[in-house]
Amino acid sequence: MTNVRTDVEVTDLIRAQHHQVRGLMDTIASASAEARKEPFERLVRLLAVHETAEEMIVYPVVRRLGDDAERIVTERMTEEDRAKQALAGLEGLDCTSQEFGQRFLDFRLDVERHAEAEEAQVLPLLMQHDIDRRTDMARAFELAEKVAPTHAHRMAPESAVGNLLVGPLVSVVDRARDAIKAIKSARR
Repeated sequence: MTNVRTDVEVTDLIRAQHHQVRGLMDTIASASAEARKEPFERLVRLLAVHETAEEMIVYPVVRRLGDDAERIVTERMTEEDRAKQALAGLEGLDCTSQEFGQRFLDFRLDVERHAEAEEAQVLPLLMQHDIDRRTDMARAFELAEKVAPTHAHRMAPESAVGNLLVGPLVSVVDRARDAIKAIKSARR
């Protein structure tokens, strides 16, 4: 998510990020309660920007492929909305608590199912577009991630238009909050 590349397709980018998400979830699940915080913070950021970019770039393109594609997008967006709610709830908990551990396991299963459904249903639909389109979408996806909020928000918009209107404002607040937190942590 640092520099925008020109040699990757959106499908490869999504698969790679799903792999990162799975790795972070494995780390969190196997970590001691005290060691969960840092990988969980990375997971929150990755999921927040990833889902926003999908809502802004991927889903509008897939929706145009017909009624079945529309149904698939609606199902995936419903899953994402539930995941945002759960992630926001997890963010409000102490990572060392037993409640966090229990709720994280449920969250992890839902995220796994969602990623599998995207890989099985959404990515094949994206493959209907030529490689140039998929590469352009990857660049747009990475740019969208740069302006996306870095935390899950219970009332976050789900549409591309909503994310374009509200997302950058929420992103500024999130990124300022992240910077302040990093400064406070560095002082300790």
